[in-house]
Amino acid sequence: MAILVDGSTKVICQGITGSSGAFHTKGCLDYGTQIVGGVTPGKGGQQDANGLPIFNTVAEAMEATGATASMSFVPPPYAGDSILEAAAAGIDVVCAITEGIPVQDMVRVKAQLAEYPDVHLIGPNCPGIITPGRRVSGEGPNATFEGGCKIGIMPGYINTHRDDAATGRAVGIISRSGTLTYEAVWQTSSLGLGQSTCVGIGGDPVKGLNFIELLSLFNDDPETEGVVMIGEIGGSDETLAGEWIRDNMTKPVAAFIAGRTAPPGKRMGHAGAIIGGADDTAQAKMEALASCGVTVSESPATLGRAMLEAMGLDTASV
Repeated sequence: MAILVDGSTKVICQGITGSSGAFHTKGCLDYGTQIVGGVTPGKGGQQDANGLPIFNTVAEAMEATGATASMSFVPPPYAGDSILEAAAAGIDVVCAITEGIPVQDMVRVKAQLAEYPDVHLIGPNCPGIITPGRRVSGEGPNATFEGGCKIGIMPGYINTHRDDAATGRAVGIISRSGTLTYEAVWQTSSLGLGQSTCVGIGGDPVKGLNFIELLSLFNDDPETEGVVMIGEIGGSDETLAGEWIRDNMTKPVAAFIAGRTAPPGKRMGHAGAIIGGADDTAQAKMEALASCGVTVSESPATLGRAMLEAMGLDTASV
């Protein structure tokens, strides 16, 4: 099992003819994702370098291919409208990788997405989502997989399908940080845990799916046995997630909050990573999560071990 996407998901790429869209479309294809076409207005009827059909609109692409998910590399000035176009066409999962979308545009997008309650937006400014496939040959970046789905820029080869893990156990991963998503994947894989699905939600202040929505999906997934949650300074999302975990979560959660050394009032990397008050510092969030029963890692280097601890396991058992 997994959440949101799996090996049967058909994906289109919005902005497929741009340099980033073209590059990462090939990476997703190489991983085994069913990329079935792309969208670039004015280039409909052509093919990309991989032989995929290009359409002028998302609606045309969906009608021709049966796609249910979109990966968007549309440039920032037009990215908000591309999200709404995908939603209006009936795409189930819209994964907006684009960085630098104006906040005002995303406020408008979020308001209009209320008209499409069945649409799941991931991002923007995120690494995407991956439900790992089963490794069939090769190692490292040269490995090939089947049965999985990678939408975005995550390095697929570091993920471990649950059937490849020593214990057969799988955990979900939710992260505001792209790089720390990869770190959590690497550590859990190295300790014998597979992943059900990994979601990078992005670090912008206005975005799609957040911690609580994804925690709920993982909580309902019968084969996800625990969740790694990675947050950072700024806002109250992690604290609210802790309260939801305390009141609703039936599975163990391990967490890490990045930005312990960040000075108040200074943005650190992501647009949403800025301390506005005493309650949104890393330390305050870590204490709030711990008080809600979450196993909190003091360092990114111990994320995997924190997950094992939360699950009642130790390194000897895996």
